[in-house]
Amino acid sequence: MTYLALARKYRPTRFADLVAQAHVAAGLSGAVAKNRVAHAYLLTGPRGVGKTSAARILAMALNCERREQAGSGEPCGTCDSCRRIWAGSANLDVVEIDAASNRGVDDARELRERATYAASGPERHKVYIIDEAHMLTREAWNALLKILEEPPPRVVFVFATTEPQKIANTAAPVMSRVQRFDFRRLGPHTIVERLKFVAHEEGLEIEEDALLLMARVARGGMRDALSLLDQAVAFGEGVITAQRVREALGLIGDELYAELLELVAARRTQDVFPFVAGLVESGADLVEFVGGAGETVRALLVHLLGGQPEGLTDTLRTALEQHAPQFKPGDLLRMLKLLSDVETAIRRSPHARLHVELLLLQWTMLDRTVELDEVLAALRGETSLEPPAASGPRTPSTPAPSGPPSRPVPAAPPATTAPAESDEAAPPPLSPTLDVPLTPEGLARAWSKIVTEVGRRRRMVRESLAQARPVSVEGDRVVLDVSHGEAHLEGLERTRTAIQGVIEKVTGHRVRLTFRSAGETDAPNPKPAEQGPARLHEATDRAERLRVYRSKDPALDAAADALDLELLE
Repeated sequence: MTYLALARKYRPTRFADLVAQAHVAAGLSGAVAKNRVAHAYLLTGPRGVGKTSAARILAMALNCERREQAGSGEPCGTCDSCRRIWAGSANLDVVEIDAASNRGVDDARELRERATYAASGPERHKVYIIDEAHMLTREAWNALLKILEEPPPRVVFVFATTEPQKIANTAAPVMSRVQRFDFRRLGPHTIVERLKFVAHEEGLEIEEDALLLMARVARGGMRDALSLLDQAVAFGEGVITAQRVREALGLIGDELYAELLELVAARRTQDVFPFVAGLVESGADLVEFVGGAGETVRALLVHLLGGQPEGLTDTLRTALEQHAPQFKPGDLLRMLKLLSDVETAIRRSPHARLHVELLLLQWTMLDRTVELDEVLAALRGETSLEPPAASGPRTPSTPAPSGPPSRPVPAAPPATTAPAESDEAAPPPLSPTLDVPLTPEGLARAWSKIVTEVGRRRRMVRESLAQARPVSVEGDRVVLDVSHGEAHLEGLERTRTAIQGVIEKVTGHRVRLTFRSAGETDAPNPKPAEQGPARLHEATDRAERLRVYRSKDPALDAAADALDLELLE
């Protein structure tokens, strides 16, 4: 007795049997039932999803001896014509051609000449099924173009391909002369259900995890899944287990991927080389391992985002739930990006082991993502984002500021009295207030002290402020000359309030700061630097872009000030 492979034995014989292709079944069966069959069809999709089967079923339906009795557009599947077409036996009216080996212009001309002959009966159709149609040359398509535009009566061409874009590039006019049906890739659950049906029909005992493994390896192809089941059945006796499937197919066990997650989560960099050495020693395919590692990280990302990853065994699902709290989505995205960058090199390089080791080292050494909100929340318990205000009542003699202050400003106490510090979240306490007159000369004498105190709060501003000098004082307005140009103005303007606070602490006087560049004149009432005409050069252009970035993200702006960060583009 001749054994028939499962992929052939359970090949669909009716449109309704096409798995997960209801849109194709409805379109083709409806065309047959309503006698509106087109002269040419293009069936596209991944391998093993039913394209050639659908073409044969269409040929069966058009030449079925009981077609009028069926009435639904489905072939009976039992008449002599249906059985011969389904089995691929010789038939005058149905011709299957492999375009991979018959791709030239001479083959196309022969096909065109054969198509001019009538079918074997008045109610029958001549059906030409051209598989791997993307392999036809441009000249072959040109030879078929006329007959596709004006076909003989009762002649149907069915082109099947996995790469329709090649046909579009090689023979674009053909696409407008055919009806196109796109076949879908099958999901893991759909494949598992079909495998369960086949196993039940064949009397096989098989574990759920084994079905999930075969569905995952099949990658959306039902024919591949049935072939894998055939292989697992032939590998041994008894119940088909997940371990048996791995041994039969040479797969890497999910236990290794669970170990990989633990290794990365615990940052065990020192264990990367022994781990890869174990893979190589066991004869594992490193390309397959990297693909499986990517699927594992993707499944973990789906789990973290609240989804339900498909096709996972119990071992892998348990590992995901155990290690999920140790990762964040941003970390997993960077891990997947690193993998995608090196995947091609692993496939093509003779030193695949080195690339895998470098990838895993990068994963274990990867800096973890920290949300700005978390940083700010932690900082609120340690330090204030703004310099603290000194306690003490305002004296009547202190003039009120003419502009709106950015924070409450305390009054200056008597020169002999030091202000009280009571804010626990304030920076380290300042030195006692100095007896400094509010004049350019007095500020010049105390300027080093002011720069030092500002540097304790804003380290990045210290260098810019050290380059500035007080040039005039009018009432409470202090003009600072930024002698090295506008490159320093961005940081000084942003921290104006903090600098004013330090000057008040040191001098004991209320002040309002105004900045000017070196090229501006000593006018009685100089305008603030931001109101003057800006000179465009590289430093000011970069400073303006960084200012825009900070203005768009308040959290980034607050974190940069709180942590004294320097933003880079």
